[in-house]
Amino acid sequence: MRVRLALAGALLATAAATAPTAHAGAADALSVDPRGTVAEDGTVTLSGSYRCVDDSTGPVFVGSTLIQGSRSTGIGGTRAVCDGLVHEWTNSAVVKEPGYRAGEARVEATLMRLTPQGPLGLPLPEFLAARESDVTLG
Repeated sequence: MRVRLALAGALLATAAATAPTAHAGAADALSVDPRGTVAEDGTVTLSGSYRCVDDSTGPVFVGSTLIQGSRSTGIGGTRAVCDGLVHEWTNSAVVKEPGYRAGEARVEATLMRLTPQGPLGLPLPEFLAARESDVTLG
């Protein structure tokens, strides 16, 4: 299940870079912590906080993409709790060959709801908030 969520988060975070924000309610917000980690085994961990109000029409996720040099990789996907309160998010993924290194990088994070559409109920992304932020990997 974790692998599916990570894959879905990575794909949706990548899609967010080209899709406009469809909805941005006053209470929907997203932040990225200025520091991330890259472990010796290639595990990258990013974090931040989010706030959303309504997940009644579909599940909400925090996705993140890490960019360093010409490399860009989706890093996990965290299921959000939309109760109007501020919550922390943490996304991790093992990235190898070539891996990320300590130093400056950029994160694109999205707060995205999957909303069933059409007669088959195919879930389509609705972007609630997006944030691009410089980070330092340590």
